[in-house]
Amino acid sequence: MNTIKKLIIKYKELIIYGIFGVGTTLVNFVTYKLCNVLFGVKFYLLSNVIAWLVSVIFAYVTNKLFVFESKSWDIRLVAKEISSFFTARIFSFIIEEAGLFLLVDICNMKAFAVDVFGFTVSGNMISKVVLAVVVVVLNYFFSKFVVFRKKK
Repeated sequence: MNTIKKLIIKYKELIIYGIFGVGTTLVNFVTYKLCNVLFGVKFYLLSNVIAWLVSVIFAYVTNKLFVFESKSWDIRLVAKEISSFFTARIFSFIIEEAGLFLLVDICNMKAFAVDVFGFTVSGNMISKVVLAVVVVVLNYFFSKFVVFRKKK
C-alpha cells in the first residue's frame, strides 16, 4: 500500500493531467458531435474549430488551477500563460486539422464506419480519436515545459 501511495504522489501531476485530459477530450468530442449534428458532417473542419476553442478554454482553466497549480492571477502572468498556452494549442490544432484532412479526405476515412456496441462510429470520429492521442501528448509537453514551467 505504501508503494502505491508513493507512486501516486510521484506521478500526481501526470495522473491529474490524465483526468483533466480525458475531461478536455470529452468536452472536445461532445462539442464536435453537436456541431456535426447542427452543421452537418460535411462541415467537419468547422466543427473541429469550434470544438477546439471550447476545449482549450476548459483546458487552460483546469491546467492552471489543478494540474500545474499556477495560483497567481497577476495580469502579466495570466497574459503570458494564456498567450503561450493558446500558441502551443494552435500548433497542436494545426497538426490535428492537417491529420483530419489527411485521414478523412486523402485516405478516404469518411467512407469507413464500424459498429461498436450498437453505435455506428464514423471514419471521421475514428480519425479524431487517433489524432486526440497525438494531441494530448503534445499538449502535456507544451504545458509542462513551456506554459506552466516552474521557476527554479
